[in-house]
Amino acid sequence: MKKHIFCLILLAAMTSVYCLAQDTKNTLPDLQTSESIFFDPTAEKKVEPYQFATPWRLEVGYAQLNHRTQDTSALYLHGLRVGATVDFVLPHNFSIQTGALATFTYGQNNQHYPLISAENAQINILQHNILQLQLTVPVRAYYNIKLWKELRMFFFAGPQLQIGLTNYDIINNKTSADVTAWLEQNNVLTTNHDRYITRELYRTNIQFGLGGGFEWDRYRLQAGYDFGLNNILRTSLLPKQKTNEWGWFCTFSYRL
Repeated sequence: MKKHIFCLILLAAMTSVYCLAQDTKNTLPDLQTSESIFFDPTAEKKVEPYQFATPWRLEVGYAQLNHRTQDTSALYLHGLRVGATVDFVLPHNFSIQTGALATFTYGQNNQHYPLISAENAQINILQHNILQLQLTVPVRAYYNIKLWKELRMFFFAGPQLQIGLTNYDIINNKTSADVTAWLEQNNVLTTNHDRYITRELYRTNIQFGLGGGFEWDRYRLQAGYDFGLNNILRTSLLPKQKTNEWGWFCTFSYRL
């Protein structure tokens, strides 16, 4: 009897040991098949390896340009900016962007000439309707910050070159005959003309811009301000007269 009891106890003990071994085997990872995170707990926090890429984007949006002078009223031009850009992806969340964009803008400015007498001063107005087309070539440095999943915030800075293609001035002459004669004697045009062809403006404008925006997946919304660095006024009517073109923009782009 004692022999049977002993055998039962021994069998129960062997069964318990076997079950414990099986449970241990199921909870511990197989060293041959376990993921690398078992050996390196910081694997999830590692930065993705750098990979060079050149993504292209189509860009369209609003642009406002401002011809700033110290002697005459500022001229504001409003319009459309459209074109294509390419990014050169660099390490540490940096990239360089360049491309070609066309900027179509329109603006109106009333120039008053109360020069003859007080009686006709109110009608002595040259109304300038400006149609401008420029080719814009930016060179921007971008820094990207990942916020959540595919959502990123970015900042950019850098120069851009603007090349004037046309700056057509449609003039509505509301001056008296005497004022018109005086303007023509002082080489002020009172008929329609292209201000680049008549050598009133330089075609080349260099600007430096700052801005930022947000990116989600392939879509990017950005805004920035550009400061004109050089004088674009080629023929001045007054001593030391200058004109600088500044502007801001807000555009939407899609990565191809």
